[in-house]
Amino acid sequence: MFARQSGLGRGLGALIPPKNPLSPQAPESDDQVAVVSPEEAVEVRPNTDRIYYLPIDLIDPNPHQPRHHFDHAQLEDLIASIQTHGVLQPIVVTPSDGGRFELIAGERRLRASKIASLDTIPAIVRTANEQQKLELALIENIQRQELNALEEAESFLRLQDEFNLTQEELAKRVGKSRSQVANTIRLLNLPQPIKDALAQQKISASNARTLLSLPGEDEQLAMFARMLEGNFTVRQTEARIPHRRPRHPQLFDANLNNAEEKMRSALGTKVVIKRLPKGEGEIRISFLNDEDFNTLFHKLSGES
Repeated sequence: MFARQSGLGRGLGALIPPKNPLSPQAPESDDQVAVVSPEEAVEVRPNTDRIYYLPIDLIDPNPHQPRHHFDHAQLEDLIASIQTHGVLQPIVVTPSDGGRFELIAGERRLRASKIASLDTIPAIVRTANEQQKLELALIENIQRQELNALEEAESFLRLQDEFNLTQEELAKRVGKSRSQVANTIRLLNLPQPIKDALAQQKISASNARTLLSLPGEDEQLAMFARMLEGNFTVRQTEARIPHRRPRHPQLFDANLNNAEEKMRSALGTKVVIKRLPKGEGEIRISFLNDEDFNTLFHKLSGES
């Protein structure tokens, strides 16, 4: 028998003991594997090292599933693999009422197995409270890198709000830094069209975070439209976003900021003015390519 493991911070490895690959068909029952009939489902004991082949019809989806988008092509590949080799990695479920089970981890495997017309599916049975169900579903998707940035942000916020976690506590639970968690949650502050594009992977999370540096929704949407038209990289996006100085009274010069705004408007690109206390300084003007350079050259030199 394998030693029992527990805990959330170590991820799914703490829930799923290492096993040999499973056969396409349910094997004979032994000390480590049990084939369960619908009538025997109420007798299943959670938190053991045994793998149960459970009737698929008795397993309900995870209501806390953070993933909303499933790639159909990848799912078809998984269905074909399951039809040939079976389910190689058990799903994780928790007992529910009336001899039923609720999925904790393994949404794609369960969906594909149903489509492949399997009668049973290998499962590890664990007890879990509501917070653990959400955490484990989130951890599984993070470890497999299957969530888009918006789904991840929504899951982080839900964990934080529903279970009163600080961002530091949340970061430890999901194995990320506090700044990563904070920056991901901030994506939810973007206008809906940008969030929709992020969910559909029309823009990257890095580009979306760059848009957050703009002061208002109108500016964000305008830059977003330009981003889609020009297919900007993150660096190119940053070059078109106004430099924002800290609003500390000793560091912020309203006249300097106004000069930057006017130059940005006139040149159509990022401009940063740096002044030292004695008056000397520099003006930094950004360009992205040869066309930008030529345009700026003609404007600054006065040549038509």
